[in-house]
Formats: sequence, structure tokens, C-alpha cells
Amino acid sequence: MQLIEWIKQPWPWWVAGPLIGLTVPALMLMGNKRFGISSSLRHICAACFPSNISYFKYNWKKEIWNLFFVAGIVLGGLIAAQFLNNHQPIQVSPALAAELRGYGITNYSELIPIDVFNWANLLHPQGLLLMVFGGFLVGFGTRYAGGCTSGHAITGLSNLQWPSLVATISFMVGGFIMANLILPLILK
Repeated sequence: MQLIEWIKQPWPWWVAGPLIGLTVPALMLMGNKRFGISSSLRHICAACFPSNISYFKYNWKKEIWNLFFVAGIVLGGLIAAQFLNNHQPIQVSPALAAELRGYGITNYSELIPIDVFNWANLLHPQGLLLMVFGGFLVGFGTRYAGGCTSGHAITGLSNLQWPSLVATISFMVGGFIMANLILPLILK
């Protein structure tokens, strides 16, 4: 198997998990930096919109590495989508496919269900609820929790921070409630 073919296939958990886990020691070696994607939004606002808001008054240049990290995520996603895509439908378990079929979701050609997340759906109440209101709730929850899932679950738990444990448990409980109780009501 050639290297490019190996990279194109889904990586098993025992490869991807440790690579993510090595992020924490790497950050500690770089000076105990905090990791999280949502914090980069604060850095962007502080850099682009200097104002008299105390939340944005800090030395954002000290955290510029985080902006490069997020830019790398975007660039990596673009490279993966353009050059590493195997152009096969996403593999979904038969039980999940049967359940989703009941909601009218049958197209697995992209990473997200095109039947739900598309520009035309944005103008319907279901699409507004899922994409706009859902996005607002994610942003609000991230700010309220003091960080996003990656920040709390990867570095917060690794550093044995009690608030990160509470936040991660809350994220999981909220995800289970949404996926099993609320989303079926919205999709019907």
C-alpha cells in the first residue's frame, strides 16, 4: 500500500487518539500553553477590533501560536477535502442509516448530511433552528463554560482541572439529550 493510499483511509483510534493526546505534552514543552479552538476567536477579536472592552484588553500577540494552529486546521481541512478525499459515501452503520431514513436523511456523500445542512434549508424553520439557533447555543455554551470541548476535554482533563471535568460531562450529557431526545423531534 502506498503512503497516499494509507493517508486517505480512516485512521484507527489507536493512531489518532495518541496523536491528539501528544498535543498536551507538546504544549507543556512549549511553555504550558492552553489549548482550545474557541480562544482563537477571542485573539482574532482582540487583534482586529481593539476597543475599550476589558475582555479584549490583553497581549494577544503572546497567543499568536493559537492563530497559526487554527489556520493549520483550516488549511489541513482544505487539503484533505481536495486531495485526500476518496470520493466514497460516508460509511454509516445499518441501524443508524435505517433511523436516519425515517427522518428523510439518505445522502451520505459529504461529511455532513446534505439533506439537512444546505443553503436552501437555511430558509426553513427546521434549518434555522438547527444551523442558526444551534450555532448560537454552541457559541453561548462555549463562552459560558469558559472553553470548547477540545480545550476542556484535551488539556483541561489532562491538567486535572475540576471545571474541565464538569464541563466535559455536561457536554456529553447535552449531546446525548440532543441526539436522542431533541433532534428526533426537530427532524420529524
